[in-house]
Parts: sequence; C-alpha cells; structure tokens
Amino acid sequence: MIKTPFQPRRSCLYMPASNARALEKAKTLAADTIILDLEDAVAPDAKIGARDAACVALVEGGYGQREMVVRVNAMDTSWFTDDIKSICASKADGILVPKIHNAADIVKISEMIDREGAHGDLQLWAMIEMPIAVLNIARIAETASATRLTTFVMGFNDLAKEMRAEQDRALFTPAIAQTIMAGRAFGVNILDSVYNDFKDPEGFEQECRQAKAFGFDGKTLIHPAQIDIANREFAPHEDKITEAMAIIAAFKDPANAGKGVITVNGKMTELLHLQQAEETIALADAIAAASQ
Repeated sequence: MIKTPFQPRRSCLYMPASNARALEKAKTLAADTIILDLEDAVAPDAKIGARDAACVALVEGGYGQREMVVRVNAMDTSWFTDDIKSICASKADGILVPKIHNAADIVKISEMIDREGAHGDLQLWAMIEMPIAVLNIARIAETASATRLTTFVMGFNDLAKEMRAEQDRALFTPAIAQTIMAGRAFGVNILDSVYNDFKDPEGFEQECRQAKAFGFDGKTLIHPAQIDIANREFAPHEDKITEAMAIIAAFKDPANAGKGVITVNGKMTELLHLQQAEETIALADAIAAASQ
C-alpha cells in the first residue's frame, strides 16, 4: 500500500455527493483533494442516492489528478456497511470515516476494506472529532503501520458539541498538539478542521497560517472560495524553497562531506535541517507535478 507523506493536501474540499451540480463543478476546481460527502451534508432520506451518485462520479472520472476521497456515514449508522462496500468497489483514493473512537475502530474498518477486495492503494482517513479519540490518539496513530490508515482530519464542530463548549479555537490547542505529535510519530498526515465563515477570507487566511505553523499538512474546506488561500498558505513559500535548495547544495559540496554541522548563509545548519529542506523540496515538486 502506498503511503503518501508528500501528496499535496493543501486544500481538501467537502462537496455534497447528493448535489449533481457540485459533483460536476468539482472537476474544474483547483483543490488538491475533493471529499465527496455522504454524511453531514446529506439529509437522511438522500443518503442512498448520494452514495450511488458518488460511485457513478468516481467511475466516470474527469477529476484529473485531484485526490478523490469519500466521507461515509459513521460506524453506528445503518448506512455504514453499504457505504464501505460501495466505495471499495469504486475508484476512490480514500475513505474518510467520521466519529472514530479508538484503535480497534481503525483495525476493524481496515480489515473490512480488505475483505471487500478494495484496490491496494485505497487509504483510510479518520475524523478526530470525539473526545475519546483525542484521549486515544497515540494508539490510533500507531495502527498506521499495519492498516490502511494514512490521514487524520480534525473536526472541531463536532468536538465542540461533544464537549458542550463554545467554538473557540484556543480550546482545541491541546487536542491539536496531541494529534500532530501522534501523527508525526507514526507517519500519519494531519488536516485541519473547517473554517465555518467562508465569507471571511481574512480570518480564514489567518487560521491557515496558524495551522501551517502548528504543523498541519493542509485544511478541509466548505466552500470553493477558500481554495486559493489554502493552496497559497500551505505551499512552501519561495523564500523557504530558496533556503532549502541552498542547504541541500551545501551538504552536497565535497568540502562538507561527512559533516553533521555546517554554516549556510551565516546560520548553523545541522542534518535535521537538511531533512527539513529535502521535505520542503519534495512537497514543492509534488505540487508542481499535480498542477501540470
């Protein structure tokens, strides 16, 4: 199974699978990932039709190099099993499961996907939106080595509801830190939660910058108007690319062969900075390749 640490996921846009116009519009949008939603954005009486529409859209294609993920209904719903079976038979790149509680959930779902004969690269994404999931986050992340798990998606709307709390991002700082540390420890990608006010680009831009500084790989979105900002803010900026190239070139210089610490542009630079530089260039290259 392919794990994709440098797959661009700057902008991951939820689109209701029950909306035919939205499915068609997604083919023209610059989002790195399209998440066809069968859960929150779909009314109960439209769930089955939305599932069928998502599968048809995935078979017909036309989405170019965009990563295609389907958010299914939660494990405790009557739709879950058929959602999994249908999406496993499609050409989806990933299945996003909401309301994950523990590591056993991940193992169970991954084994279910395997039994359905899904293609080897079908990823499992997990919504981290329940208090118990945050408490279990390290054990959940640890399953990535033996399951299809590749990505965490923060869900602060549900987490606030479960906590009986106001929507205050500062409240979620401990959950953010724990999830990012667990993800990095076990090679899981991490996407930030949605920003609810799509008519507030300044606030959205600020939150994107904060999310990138925290270590998120990208952001989930609720509206196409948010795509360009997310793509810009989560991409390596030109100054970082220039700095990374200088570090890589300096360590390749025969004069620095075997050295663990060198000076680059007047700054002490260690091997850990070389690794960061290589990751920056790998992501920049992946973004460039995806935009061709």
